[in-house]
Amino acid sequence: MIEVSHLTKRYGKKYAVRDISFKVNDGEILGFLGPNGAGKSTTMNILTGCLSATDGVAKIDGIDVLEDPLAAKKKIGFLPELPPIYMDMTVEEYLKFVYSLKKCDKNALPREEHIADICKRVRIDDVYKRLIKNLSKGYKQRVGLAQALIGNPEVLILDEPTVGLDPRQIIDIRNLVKELGERHTIILSSHILPEVQATCSRVIVINQGEILADGTPEDLSKVLSGGQVIIVKMLCDKDAALAKLEACPDVRKVSFKNAENDGSSAFVIEGVPDKDVRFAVFEIAKNENWPIIGVENHELTLEEIFLELVKKQEKEKKAQQEVEE
Repeated sequence: MIEVSHLTKRYGKKYAVRDISFKVNDGEILGFLGPNGAGKSTTMNILTGCLSATDGVAKIDGIDVLEDPLAAKKKIGFLPELPPIYMDMTVEEYLKFVYSLKKCDKNALPREEHIADICKRVRIDDVYKRLIKNLSKGYKQRVGLAQALIGNPEVLILDEPTVGLDPRQIIDIRNLVKELGERHTIILSSHILPEVQATCSRVIVINQGEILADGTPEDLSKVLSGGQVIIVKMLCDKDAALAKLEACPDVRKVSFKNAENDGSSAFVIEGVPDKDVRFAVFEIAKNENWPIIGVENHELTLEEIFLELVKKQEKEKKAQQEVEE
């Protein structure tokens, strides 16, 4: 549905986006993750035809955004970071205005029924007659989502949809995005890691205009950790257990996590690649007579993944600069 190939945006010598490529499949919710200034909004503005690229190609359902922008835009609903709403209009007036701008009457979408259905989906039918300027920020964000949905676009591009919202409003918008994902292909940009982890099935991590990683959070966790990572709780002497585990050839890394209320100690244990580290841990516990209270898989959080990727990028760039010097 969405295809980006070698996309670059340069301002003089400064790169906002540098040679990035990715695809988004039908029905997928893709999280575009990165800090402020990473290149997320630049990429989205190119995809929606709001900004031209220096190099590369961006296609929506096979249509080149730069060669045929009108055809491409018909397939896109866009919610920028600041929703494009008119404060002195009522919700009804504004959505009817957007309907006419998008020429939805030519697509055989009955105006009243179409707008009513969207208002019900984003849950703004109870404020339909109210002035937008009198609505809460959460409702204004919903109105922004509603305008993006007018015309039934196949693709939704949402740039920081929860920025500035309170925790309850964030949860509401998050649930709404998940529901919309059942009917639309979605790219969701955010610098809030838990937001992406809770909403998206796949993540692209971008920093300094470059893609650092692309995959599910689980896949990225496995790649960065190198081997299987487990949390083991045992009734044991902490220092003795650390010594035994560190000496085990199947254990790549081990750290003490915390002491539990039941008197056990919890350890985070990373095995060597292609080995099930649990067998080695069970053998040690059996030989030392340390009862195992619990074992669970441990996956890196998006925050840990992001920090690891940024550190790796900085280390590689530093090494490259030293070689060039």
